[in-house]
Amino acid sequence: MKILGIAAPFGHDSSAALLIDGKVVAAAEEERFTRKKHAEGQLPINSVNFCLKQTGLNPAEIDCIAYPWSVKILKQKKVEYFLRTICKRPARARKRLFRTKKDFNDQKNLIYQVFNLCGFNASKARINWIEHHIAHAASSFCFSGMDEAAILSLDVGGEITSSLMGNVLNKKINKFREIICPDSLGAFYSTMTDYLGFKRGNGEYKVMGMAPYGDSSKLNFDHIIWWNDKKKIYRCSDNYVWVQRGERFRMDKIYSKKMVLGFGPQREGDGLAEPYIHIAAVTQKKLEDITLRLVEAYLKKELKRHGNLCFAGGIALNVSLNKTLLALPYVKNLWVQPAAHDSGSSLGAAAYVAFQAGEDIEPMRHVYLGPEFSNQEIEEELKKFNFPFSLENDICEVAADLLNKGKIVGWFQGRMEWGPRALGNRSILGNSTIKGTADKINALIKFREKWRPFCPSILKEHAQDILGSTHPAPFMTIAFKVNPEWRQRIPEVVHVNGTCRPQVVEKETNPKFYKVIENFYKKTGVPVVINTSLNRRGEPIVCTPKDALVMFEGSGLEYLAMGDFLVKKKVS
Repeated sequence: MKILGIAAPFGHDSSAALLIDGKVVAAAEEERFTRKKHAEGQLPINSVNFCLKQTGLNPAEIDCIAYPWSVKILKQKKVEYFLRTICKRPARARKRLFRTKKDFNDQKNLIYQVFNLCGFNASKARINWIEHHIAHAASSFCFSGMDEAAILSLDVGGEITSSLMGNVLNKKINKFREIICPDSLGAFYSTMTDYLGFKRGNGEYKVMGMAPYGDSSKLNFDHIIWWNDKKKIYRCSDNYVWVQRGERFRMDKIYSKKMVLGFGPQREGDGLAEPYIHIAAVTQKKLEDITLRLVEAYLKKELKRHGNLCFAGGIALNVSLNKTLLALPYVKNLWVQPAAHDSGSSLGAAAYVAFQAGEDIEPMRHVYLGPEFSNQEIEEELKKFNFPFSLENDICEVAADLLNKGKIVGWFQGRMEWGPRALGNRSILGNSTIKGTADKINALIKFREKWRPFCPSILKEHAQDILGSTHPAPFMTIAFKVNPEWRQRIPEVVHVNGTCRPQVVEKETNPKFYKVIENFYKKTGVPVVINTSLNRRGEPIVCTPKDALVMFEGSGLEYLAMGDFLVKKKVS
């Protein structure tokens, strides 16, 4: 079947993905085309059109549309939601109870808008409405290559559900337990992100990066979020998380006045200071502790049987949490969807339709699923800019030589990555051995906080020696402790707590990027380069040659390798 997944149910992170006979042939996030981070308020028009163009299909050839939102689960859970919220949020509780039909019509109208703008015949299109967390679960399990697994899906909230625990057995996804909003690990983490001065929905990874600088024992958050051992669920305080408008510190914020009274004013600026580093630390600790409680309560028995855990939802992008999950004695294999957040739900919805139809789904070995550009297209764009450039016989050798000399190189090659991580096709590369390189990238190129860490891309043959683990790590979705003997050799990719978020690079999945690192290794004896996304602070990762050149022009980056061309700001 030809299944087109579309994601746009919550006004952000819209995307599209296309499966043909169980194989992902195209997938992209709308933000890459519109250049608006998280595509807030935007429909996946460009994403859908890209998927069709990439495969040469017209809308009439698509067998069905898969959409990660279902009115069915809304109807099932709305009474539970009503009872949970009626005391504190009576108006919202009643709306949820009585506006189910309107909610459904709103979602249907969104899809029809996409249809109208992308050439689909709305009257003939077959729409499969897939429960949001089931789409997340399918986005992980269906591409893991596993026959059976425990599944965990955690985010701010789907239709009503915020957390889902279950398994996949005999080609069927089963639910063990669901927890509904406003009790939400995602909402808790986003609230603390907002209070810590970062943009909610975008800055949660900064909270995770700040946490190791603090001490979680200095504060107690038991009055904000806690575990109910009797009911085997967690609860969030309505006075701190998902608070009423009148109780918020400001109308544009989601944290409460009580937060400010208890901990002081919102953090400002880009530095590290108390008590904010401790607040970040306890926020991360609470996330990990409660997630472990959920796994212990609902998935431990299942995991002891086979050891396979598939994880998705926005929380699954928290690599420190994933490190903690992998350390559990009964977790042998952890597979996290590279686009675990809501963008990935388009792919998950499509995968679930294929899964239900009995199709064999090809495991995800790489994420190079977006647009690509030929040397001719790159050269045509280069001529519009006033930069010297040259066509190189071996761009991989040229890039490795520059890295060896301590230069920082933009790397634009092949098909754009799916998901929020640059994995060697839309990247900025640096020398992992030269102290100060990370600071230079942060200050002059990315324009971001100097304390934020960078990731290493590591040749597969050397990963176990550096990470002390043989667990697969192709997508930068899990943190690992760096072996002590390597921490001083590659200081620019090791965080303050001795961990890193690696991409283990295989020759078979990205031969060109592999060759750059291999050449660097031959020159330095170090099989590791810094790899961060080709973008500036607040911008999506670049998609087109023009995007890359605009970013190059507006930053301190001196070299840009695009296809087989080397672009320079100055002749060295």
